[in-house]
This record gives sequence, structure tokens and C-alpha cells, in this order.
Amino acid sequence: MGFLDSMKSLLSGGEGQDKTGYYVYVRCHRCGEAIKTRINMRNDLSHLEEGGYTVNKTLVGSQRCFERVEVRLSFDENRKQVDQEIVRGDFITREEFEAAENS
Repeated sequence: MGFLDSMKSLLSGGEGQDKTGYYVYVRCHRCGEAIKTRINMRNDLSHLEEGGYTVNKTLVGSQRCFERVEVRLSFDENRKQVDQEIVRGDFITREEFEAAENS
């Protein structure tokens, strides 16, 4: 990989996960649009008094219906995901997201 490819990968978020980013892929229940979001593991997480971290995201697609998909993720003290909840959508894999983007 050349220097320019490395810079492009760095600026675009790379291949999925990066050192401070955690990527989440969802599909809207209403229209089926695949949506990707990046969670900054240093700045987006809220520390919980009982231990661990949480993050809430409201995702809105850009192509079809503009439904609000609510995502809540929970992480342990080591910032490893331990739970996930979603309203008005389904979690999908990166491969499913890429297939939807390419169709």
C-alpha cells in the first residue's frame, strides 16, 4: 500500500475498525436502508457509576425515509462491547452493509 493509499484509508476510517473508532452497521425497519456510523471510543462513551460505559446514537439514513433508528451500546471497563439494543432497525454485519451499498 502506497503513502497516498495509507492516507486515504486513515481519513476514510480504514477497513472497519481503527484505534479510536468502533463501527456499527444497521438496517432501517421502515425502508431497509443500510446505515453505518462510527463511535469514537475516546469521546463518545459515557462512564457509568456502576462501572463500564454506554453510548446512545440516533441514526438517520440519507436516501429513503429518514426514520430515526435508536442504538444503545454497552461496554465493560476495557471498552469491549457487552450488550446492544436497537429500536426501529436491525444490526447487520459489515459485509451485509457493503453488499447493500454495492447493489
